[in-house]
Parts: sequence; structure tokens; C-alpha cells
Amino acid sequence: MTSSSSISSVVLSRYAGALVDLAEKASSVKDVQKDFREIEAMVNSSDELAYVISSPLISQQAQGKVISDLAKKAKFNKLTQNFLGVLVQNRRLGALLGVIKAYDKAVSVRSGEVSVRVETATPLSATQEKEFQKKLSVVIGSSVLVETVVAPEILGGMIVTIGSHMVDDSVRRKLERLSSALKQGSNQNNIQNLKEVV
Repeated sequence: MTSSSSISSVVLSRYAGALVDLAEKASSVKDVQKDFREIEAMVNSSDELAYVISSPLISQQAQGKVISDLAKKAKFNKLTQNFLGVLVQNRRLGALLGVIKAYDKAVSVRSGEVSVRVETATPLSATQEKEFQKKLSVVIGSSVLVETVVAPEILGGMIVTIGSHMVDDSVRRKLERLSSALKQGSNQNNIQNLKEVV
């Protein structure tokens, strides 16, 4: 069984790219995206489903039945159902969440959306993420696709990366600047520097 953490981004992109090509031909890009949102929510809210998808102890046949039943019950688009079947057949179902992210990214690039990576110390709620996405769209002047990453090591605040531009407003970065200012000495100029850092 292959998980999304052990499969290369190149392979994830290939799966996603092939699916986007098929979805565009079938005019089903948004339908597949909607199905993916649903299955992602299901996996994130069900430890049992997450186990079925990721565990190497679950047989291919058992995985196929669970995914097929789930897809039919949720009335997923035929293309989505077929694609999930391909992942099961290739023993790549554990990479599903990674493929979903890659699919979103591929759709975003093709539609001219701007991809934004946001790192926070704790997860953003769905409401916070939506509000942040809305504000970024206004600032940038284009629709954006936000990829959120939880990075406890930044301690607080956030790091926002848009293309090659990065804004580091993390607590870790502020502490690094504070530490650097303290090492330079304690004269009046450095006291002023401390005020600017803090």
C-alpha cells in the first residue's frame, strides 16, 4: 500500500493531470472536484475509512468494495468512480488525499488561479480558511487556491508564500530577529531596534 507521504509529487501530478484531462473532455472538472471535497471530508471525519484507505493489511478486493459502495451511495460522477477504481487497482488508494491536492492544484493552474501556501502553527478552521482566501483574492486581484500546512515549529503567526514571494510573520521569525538584535549589544541604537522587532 502506498500512502500520499511515500509517493512522489511527480506521480501524484501525473495521476491528477490525467484526471483533469479526462474531466475537461467530459466537462466534469467541477463535478469531480465536488466529489473529491466530499470524500476528503469523509476520510478526515472517519478513522475507520482512513484506515481502510491507508492500511496495507486491507485487501485490494475489500478496498474496492468499500470505495465502490461509498461512491455509488454518494452518487459520485462516473469519472470519479472510475478513477477511484484505478487507484484501488494500482494499489495507490493510500495516495488519494495527495492526488486530491494535486488535482486541485492542476485545476487552479489551468484556470489561472494563484496558488498560495499558508503555514500556521495550528490548523485553520474552515471558516478562517475561507475568510483568508477571500481577503487574499481581493488583495491579489485574482482568485486564489489556498494550501494550508500545519507547522508547529513556527510557534505562532503564519508564513504566506505566493509564487517566489514569502511573507514570514511567524513568532519563530520574530524571536530570531529579537535574538539577533540582543547579540549586537545593548546600546541605545539596539534598544531602538528591539522596539522595532517587538
